[in-house]
Amino acid sequence: MILRQFLHSDPVAASYLFGCAGHAAAAVVDPVGDIARYLGAAEETGMRIRYVIDTHLHADHVSAGRALAEAAGAEYVLFADATAVFSFRGVRDGEALELGNVSIQILHTPGHTPEHISLFVTDRTRADEPWFVLTGHTLMVGDLGRTELATSAEEGARALFRSAQRLKSLPDYLEVLPGAYSGSVCGRSLSGSPISTIGFEKRHNKAFRIDDEDAFVRAMVVDVPPAPPQAAHIRAINSGLMAAAE
Repeated sequence: MILRQFLHSDPVAASYLFGCAGHAAAAVVDPVGDIARYLGAAEETGMRIRYVIDTHLHADHVSAGRALAEAAGAEYVLFADATAVFSFRGVRDGEALELGNVSIQILHTPGHTPEHISLFVTDRTRADEPWFVLTGHTLMVGDLGRTELATSAEEGARALFRSAQRLKSLPDYLEVLPGAYSGSVCGRSLSGSPISTIGFEKRHNKAFRIDDEDAFVRAMVVDVPPAPPQAAHIRAINSGLMAAAE
């Protein structure tokens, strides 16, 4: 397994390149900005990018996913029901993407947005047990994602509650690699750390600890920060409904 985490400051976000060195096969998740950094990292590690995956249609930045997929000759991957008007590989809950000895299982984790997915990753050269989960803006270190950017705050919160319960059922040792950290507009009480575990978040993440759905919804719909500038416009660009400015 090769794993690279890319931390961005404008916007505040995290993206990832990982894959199987033995089979020279990689995936990139939630790419931001200049695609050369991902192409360069793949070349340096001797891997070919086979999949470019966006965990959701972002509202805080224009995704680099489609441009990277085209440049790398890779498949661009979204949840199958994402409201995108361009061609992409649609994946559903429980589906697997294979990268040699590395397996990616798709978990549909709506709430931050309806099409949000998380990625459950296993490195079979080490164990048949999973190693980490890429949680995008569903579960982040210290908080869960805001819920009103693509639906009503309450509807999103109820979906997020169900997704959170599902993530809680994962093994405590599992590493959590989120799509954002402190400073992101997509969460409220985010830590500056870009990595955690399911077990630590179950103990110390205030929102993740709430087990009553109504209490969870009440907590998620108060003190919602201002939306990212042009959030609806950015989601429209990322879904292909609007062209990005040159």
